[in-house]
Amino acid sequence: MTVIELRDGPVEYRRIEGRADLRPLVFLHEGLGCVAMWARFPHALARATGRPALVYSRHGYGGSGPARVPRPVTYLHNEATRVLPELLDRLSVANPVLVGHSDGASIALLYASERPVSATVALAPHVFIEPETLAGIRRARASFDAGELSRRLARFHDAPATVFGAWSDVWLSPKFRGWNIEGSLPGITSPTLLIQGDRDQYATLRQLDTLEKGLGGSSQRVEFTHCGHSPHLERPQETQDAIVRFLSSSVMTDHASVTAC
Repeated sequence: MTVIELRDGPVEYRRIEGRADLRPLVFLHEGLGCVAMWARFPHALARATGRPALVYSRHGYGGSGPARVPRPVTYLHNEATRVLPELLDRLSVANPVLVGHSDGASIALLYASERPVSATVALAPHVFIEPETLAGIRRARASFDAGELSRRLARFHDAPATVFGAWSDVWLSPKFRGWNIEGSLPGITSPTLLIQGDRDQYATLRQLDTLEKGLGGSSQRVEFTHCGHSPHLERPQETQDAIVRFLSSSVMTDHASVTAC
């Protein structure tokens, strides 16, 4: 894994080769994720689309440097407006195709509302807080306390207890209950693909309803039956196929003038 030093500390990242004339895929992981927890999905999608790709772990995750804790309620906005722009600028990545999951999908949407992107793929996105979100996090906390989730996270993160505590504490904080990014959606004028499972443990399909109504640009919607919060891991081939179709039909003029990744 390669490491780059940013203003807020080191970040681990991985490049995947692809055609230099196509805009790269940039993968933004979930609230407990990191580069390694994407498994083979970024490689498979890069191969299927021919695009280069960039996968990175945010501060506090994987082998990246520590994050500020406790996390402020603005931490998703901070990532979208401060850290991600710095990372992409430093690596000369322009107009990417953002592929975000859960927290990463929210970051991708916030970034796309302010900066140019070729397209956004939002897997199990969060736009506002639902009771189902909080209930899912409480179940995750019980699993972590029981040891099952903590053992799994320990395989991927340098500090799993800090990773879980920083994430769950801010989401369950009373100050976070009013978190909502609906006001940013009209600023997203690039094509957006929305993917969610009908058995998502952390949200309902109201998230996609809200996005479809609020986005300033075109969108496509894919719902998977009998699928939970991680479509790219639970239904990897179908998720990959949906993204390939979306990029083929919606992203027509995204050729890069220079090698971007």
